[in-house]
Amino acid sequence: MAGGEIDLLLPMTDVTTPLLLTHRAALSPARLPFVPFETYDRVSDKWQLYQLARALNLPVPATHDVKTADDAVALRRTLPFPWVIKPYRSRIASAEGGVVTAPVTYVFSENDLANAVRNPVVFCGHTLLIQQYIAGEGQGLFALYNAGTPVAFFAHRRLREKPPTGGVSVLSESVAVVPRLREIAETLLTAVHWHGVAMVEFKVTANGTPYLIEVNARFWGSLQLAVDAGVDFPWMLYRVAFGEPVAPVDAYRVGIRNRWLMGDLDNLYLQWKTQRFPSGSWRRAITEFLAGGARYEVNRWDDLAPFWFELKSYFSGGPQ
Repeated sequence: MAGGEIDLLLPMTDVTTPLLLTHRAALSPARLPFVPFETYDRVSDKWQLYQLARALNLPVPATHDVKTADDAVALRRTLPFPWVIKPYRSRIASAEGGVVTAPVTYVFSENDLANAVRNPVVFCGHTLLIQQYIAGEGQGLFALYNAGTPVAFFAHRRLREKPPTGGVSVLSESVAVVPRLREIAETLLTAVHWHGVAMVEFKVTANGTPYLIEVNARFWGSLQLAVDAGVDFPWMLYRVAFGEPVAPVDAYRVGIRNRWLMGDLDNLYLQWKTQRFPSGSWRRAITEFLAGGARYEVNRWDDLAPFWFELKSYFSGGPQ
């Protein structure tokens, strides 16, 4: 703080980031080291991202935009199962002026499609995307750019996700940046003259083929893993914001694991509830859950207050 004014703003969510970018002028002189809203929107809107990726000849799953359940049923004739039905944005403005979170729905059969069509929460008036489901491992590539120039890249692999079929990482491990993933991410981010941080998400099939899934144009949930591995993105972005020199990051520690305990508990619960065990059996899923060797994202001995708050919130609301 200086003279009662805010020097730097770092939005952290899909709600606050577009809000602050839209009102950037009113926030001056606070520094907001992110791209203009139009650029943010171009990669955060999943339909716009799909079109941009196609124009850049980047690998993306087959994707269609639909608005009604009838549109989805008609698509059955041309797009084989399985599908992912997802909102075009992670957070969508409601007619009442609030923000809603539309669900991601997985369709493996005609019965799944019939259930989705009957569910008013799925088809609730906003644009949806129906995307080819890619079976594979979720991998994230994280980047920091300074006015179109890459400063740092970091990568992890998702060992477990919530939900188990694909979603937010609950157990991840730092890995070396895969050259092909960096090539895709760098092509995309350089094309839009990126500035600030971004998380580029991929699904990588068993034969090593990567597919671009989405871009989170903000800090990400597993940020602590990058810091633990030696890539302090918040500190580097602070330096970028104030025009201080930032040395490019060429190496970091691989094999570091990060675990979001309560999310991992949800993963276990959802495996039991759906009877779909990616590890092969319920006994093995339990064994893997109890295994150690990871640093915890929230519950850290030097500051347990966030964990106690999360624990209270978790048990008041139950598994999500």
